[in-house]
Amino acid sequence: MADSNSDKDGFVRSQDGQILPVIENFYRFCGQKKLMAVRCNSCNAIVWPPREICPKCFHDKFEWEQLQGKGQLLTYTVIHFPPAQFQAIAPYAVGVVKLLEGPQLPGMIRNAKFDDLRIGLSLQAHFENGVLREWPRWPRYFFTPAD
Repeated sequence: MADSNSDKDGFVRSQDGQILPVIENFYRFCGQKKLMAVRCNSCNAIVWPPREICPKCFHDKFEWEQLQGKGQLLTYTVIHFPPAQFQAIAPYAVGVVKLLEGPQLPGMIRNAKFDDLRIGLSLQAHFENGVLREWPRWPRYFFTPAD
């Protein structure tokens, strides 16, 4: 990959202006309320988290692609004793969601009764408004039961 830099919109870019496939850029897109992954230009695999080398074919050229944010719950747990930063919202659920496009994303699950959570539950990604002043300071996504 070419040397990178950050431009005025905060994205990490290559010298030729391409938005690089790095996690910082994933969170920049979350700040725009877009759930994004990269698609390998060689084997067509959707790769998340974004990385500079395709784990399937080892190609290094990608295009960013917006995901629908719809998927099914693969696994979950309810956190009763969280780290200090999350004590105010405990207990809360976190899970891994397999999106329709294939990637598996971890995330909080909101607006669901814990007794209603089950493997295979249809979920939809949403985004928080703004960025917190405290850790973590990046834009965040979360999942809710799909309609």
